[in-house]
Amino acid sequence: MAERAGVASGPAGSPEGPGAEAGSPGLACGKRKMALHGCETCSGEEAKYRCPRCMKYSCSLVCVKKHKTALSCNGIREKAAFVSINEFSELNLLSDYRFLEDVGRMTDGAARDVSLHRPTTNKFINYLKNRARKHNIHLKTLPIGFTKRRENSTTFNKKEQRFYWHLKLIFPHSHAEYTVKRVPEDKTLGEILKPYLDPEESDPVIRQRLKIYTMSPQSDVQILMKIENRQHNSVSYDELHTSKSLLDNLKDKVVIEYPTLLVVLKKLKNDMGVLGQDASESSEDLDSDSSSLSSEEEGEIRDSS
Repeated sequence: MAERAGVASGPAGSPEGPGAEAGSPGLACGKRKMALHGCETCSGEEAKYRCPRCMKYSCSLVCVKKHKTALSCNGIREKAAFVSINEFSELNLLSDYRFLEDVGRMTDGAARDVSLHRPTTNKFINYLKNRARKHNIHLKTLPIGFTKRRENSTTFNKKEQRFYWHLKLIFPHSHAEYTVKRVPEDKTLGEILKPYLDPEESDPVIRQRLKIYTMSPQSDVQILMKIENRQHNSVSYDELHTSKSLLDNLKDKVVIEYPTLLVVLKKLKNDMGVLGQDASESSEDLDSDSSSLSSEEEGEIRDSS
């Protein structure tokens, strides 16, 4: 179907579509329109097909496949593509109407699917908790419906006998958050942070956003993890070690659904308001520039070594 969509240039029954009958005036008109354009792939033949997605002209199936590879085009018309009011036609209106009908059918189908509303069994959750307990990790889960519960993709590989953790990294100085899935338990925190903080090997887009981190020496980077099960007005953090594995860092700690790591710079800890102090003693000293940081980023630091 995708190949057919990539070859067809319009809806069935249109002058350029496959639904036009042979010898009809519409087909002849469509051929004349196509003849005005050459193949944009080989530039050697007259165009016979037009891609519904990128609107490129092609002369054969070979050229259609070549243009899909070169432009990473799937040949399927983009139903939600922007059309200016000056170019909006009855065909666009009909296309939008059919698109809304498709959405309505999918929504109705999902509402009728019993499997989507079936409660998740506790067997898998209890198994994860038991495996974590053997490593002195106190894994706790939230009720169904909570965001962290839906996001959590942590698994335990029975064959390899190790965890693959769902991990969230928060960079408060850059107001950035990243989610990492299937992180092996034996991977060190330094290796986990390398794609984000390494000035040479990190992704250019991420590097630009985390510029304040990548330009700082690695010795100035500090990784914190909130200590759970404390009073609401007494938030504190454990300091983790980049040279240790994720598993070693999580031992003797409480993890709610998945680990959330706070990556900070030692020289800028004062910019985080009350980080390093008790929240109840220093809340009135918060600067207005620090108001965007949540109360979960306030408290004292406790070295876990």
